[in-house]
Amino acid sequence: MMGDTTRWDHVVTPVLGRTAPGASREEVVAHLRRASTELRRRDPLMIAHSGNGHIGGDYSIADVLVTLVLHELNLDPADPLKADRDRLILSKGHTAGALYIALALAGYFPVEELMTFMDPGSRLSGHPNRGYIPGIEANTGALGHGLPIGVGAALAAKLDGSPRRTVVLMGDGELQEGSNWEALMAGAQFGLDRLYAVCDRNRLQMGTPTEQTIALEPLADRARAFGWHVVEIDGHDHGQILDAFAAAPAPGKPTFVISHSHKGYPISFMSDKVSRHHHVPTPDEIDAILNELTPDDIDAILSELEEQK
Repeated sequence: MMGDTTRWDHVVTPVLGRTAPGASREEVVAHLRRASTELRRRDPLMIAHSGNGHIGGDYSIADVLVTLVLHELNLDPADPLKADRDRLILSKGHTAGALYIALALAGYFPVEELMTFMDPGSRLSGHPNRGYIPGIEANTGALGHGLPIGVGAALAAKLDGSPRRTVVLMGDGELQEGSNWEALMAGAQFGLDRLYAVCDRNRLQMGTPTEQTIALEPLADRARAFGWHVVEIDGHDHGQILDAFAAAPAPGKPTFVISHSHKGYPISFMSDKVSRHHHVPTPDEIDAILNELTPDDIDAILSELEEQK
């Protein structure tokens, strides 16, 4: 049975579209900040409607996800299957809700469809399905599959002589799957320098911190030992995310981006709480979330960024 969310019908999610060609860095960051806020405002409503969802992980990847979909990657909502597009693979498929919102914000499908999340017969299933929604490159959710798929996609691009990039957004907990380490070896072996693995390093997985399950640290050293170029960023800082992808890749080496993030960010009662890995927010919690996430006016953001210079 779907939950009643009519009390929040006043919450409107706009179609922001991708950043404008020639936009300044300040304008790009302002656009992405607005998109991140809109994603986090819509997400709890979808989860409350469906009675299911992974709000903590949706929030921890929101900033990286909107930066990739709305700006950084060579994508076109009007031509989602163009041959030279970059490939984005969401390996942590349980955070499909965040991906759907990012795609809708960019204009891939109507935002009104977001509130059919996990309805019977809906295109917006609990894990992404490339046969349902434009912009989805792979069916994921069985953890440990995204990076191997990404290696194959990046190798195909190399054989085609194509400059297209392949970006795999993965959870840190899923690095406990051995298939990822096989993929890391293969990515280095084939010199796939147009391949990026972005690890959402929020340090929490279902029920416990990652380091109490199977420790991943020293993660950066391990990735380097497998032949990858490593970049570490604040996964909630749009400027750092932009810089990580703007930098030229290390010749002959794939790039492993450790995106340090916080599950449930930036909500005061959700941030860094393992209990929010899989959680359906109550009506009072949704009200509190919306109160903490007032949509930023882009002009106000630009003024703030100018003052920070």
